Amino acid sequence: MVRLLRPFGRAVTYTRWLHLFMAVVWPAMWIFLDEQWAVVSVVPLAAAGLLPAMRVVEGVQARLLLTGHRPDDAGTDILVAPAVAWSDRGRLVVWLEARLLLGSCVAMATVQLPLLAVDLATVADGGRQGPGSYVRLGDGHWWYALLSPLPLVLLAAVVVGSGTAVTWLARRLLGPSPAERLAALEERTDQLLERTRIARELHDSIGHALTVAVVQAGAARTANRPEFTDRALTAIEETGRAALEDLERVLGVLRETERPLKARPTLADADRLLESARASGAKVDAEVTGPVETLPGPVSREGYRILQEALTNVLRHAGAVPARVRVAVADEALTLEVCNALPDGRADPGRGSGLRGIRERAALLGGRAHTGPDDAGDWQVRVELPTG
Repeated sequence: MVRLLRPFGRAVTYTRWLHLFMAVVWPAMWIFLDEQWAVVSVVPLAAAGLLPAMRVVEGVQARLLLTGHRPDDAGTDILVAPAVAWSDRGRLVVWLEARLLLGSCVAMATVQLPLLAVDLATVADGGRQGPGSYVRLGDGHWWYALLSPLPLVLLAAVVVGSGTAVTWLARRLLGPSPAERLAALEERTDQLLERTRIARELHDSIGHALTVAVVQAGAARTANRPEFTDRALTAIEETGRAALEDLERVLGVLRETERPLKARPTLADADRLLESARASGAKVDAEVTGPVETLPGPVSREGYRILQEALTNVLRHAGAVPARVRVAVADEALTLEVCNALPDGRADPGRGSGLRGIRERAALLGGRAHTGPDDAGDWQVRVELPTG
């Protein structure tokens, strides 16, 4: 019993009822002229459904009255957007006519069923049936009184059932078409890819800065020499300032500010990474061949981040060991290689998100990445990115 009565405690049950009554306002205006005009009124209603903005009006009503959501709520099945394709306009016409038909039936039941309940009770008591009822009753019988609650029960079922039916129709006729669903899916995919890219940016930049700071602070404490401490603090300051610039740029993207954003670093700025690694104690032997400044923007920016993450791994997992960096720019590809000795004979200096990020960056540009021990037993990060 509680389950049957539960819908009548929800406001949306009555707003759906009101939504169906609103559909009858248009033909009711024509009834005052002539009942035949009420039938003809479906023609201009169908013509209105061909207007693109009509779906905005119907979508707002449906969201507010049928689902209880605000028009600007996301994640609902009912769109609040103009109908662009003719198939969407056709679905809107079907929706308007179906809502009119269902609303007329519900309005009729709302008026007639309570009248029928009153007539049953009146006739059972020996009275006469009122003139407004469409259901004519025979001679009075006492058992009519037992039937008088049934029209009210039927009315309650009509209210709940019609509300559920019109909501089901709205989700299918006012909801997104297959093309709109595909466009929304592509937009969502782009958003996820952008979030993944931002997460990689923060991981590489902030992770590199923290690694340099930790290594420099530990080395300064071990050396216990004022001049070394000064160099370590300078390196920490420069790396931290660069990380703050990256963080400000990423936050600017997230906030969608109108201020011009600082350009992302490219391989032309690789000297900053190399000096930071050398200041942290690593002996970096770098060799750059080819016109780095002519690389396409995406390739140069991703190459910078890959080099940054590779050097961060050297400092984090191997420490102050010799490292060899090779950057070669050819006509068709960029080759980036970072090799370092493995301390204590370890064969795997970590398999965290950094190496996975390197492989993901390479794959997004159609390149490939290899991470692991080379033939000489050193740890190697080798990435090839197409430049065409």
